[in-house]
Amino acid sequence: MDNHEINTIPIHSFQITDVPWHRLTTPYGRGTELPQLMSDGKYDDIANLIEHQGTLWQVTPWALLFLLRNIHARKVNDITLEELECYHAVIGALDMQNAQADSQKSVESLTMLLDEKYLWPEDTDPEEDELEWEEEEARGYDPVAFWSYYDYSYRFLKRALPDFESMLQHSSDPDISDALLELVQELRKF
Repeated sequence: MDNHEINTIPIHSFQITDVPWHRLTTPYGRGTELPQLMSDGKYDDIANLIEHQGTLWQVTPWALLFLLRNIHARKVNDITLEELECYHAVIGALDMQNAQADSQKSVESLTMLLDEKYLWPEDTDPEEDELEWEEEEARGYDPVAFWSYYDYSYRFLKRALPDFESMLQHSSDPDISDALLELVQELRKF
């Protein structure tokens, strides 16, 4: 699928296979393994790839799009502490960037972040990726794109707030309830 075709797909119709994960970065390389990690519910591993030391990455809004897409249909018993910690990690990074929100601009649509100018090369080896990171501005990390990772991650989490509130009302597990309460309180601050 080419970039023009991607930009014409409505975001609610986007499938996990529409995202070129192998061309998006994480703190440890490319995001190639994220679809499988999401499928397997490996939330600790996902958290390590979408947030690192207060920084969000190219993969972050895309991972949240799919993790949160059908959260309204899930039962509270299906939510794990590890999954909630994944969202907490992103919220922590958002909180650190919140003070800059007024001066930043995002791309007009999330799919614009899949334009060729933001994607990493198709066929490179880890050494070539290291050289790219040494550039003054690595591909996909110009100020507008970088802020967009935060902005769209925020939007997806904020959109899920009513679902987290509903889960909180129906949770009987004290640990899950505590994690949900903290999540809800943090999201209400934004």
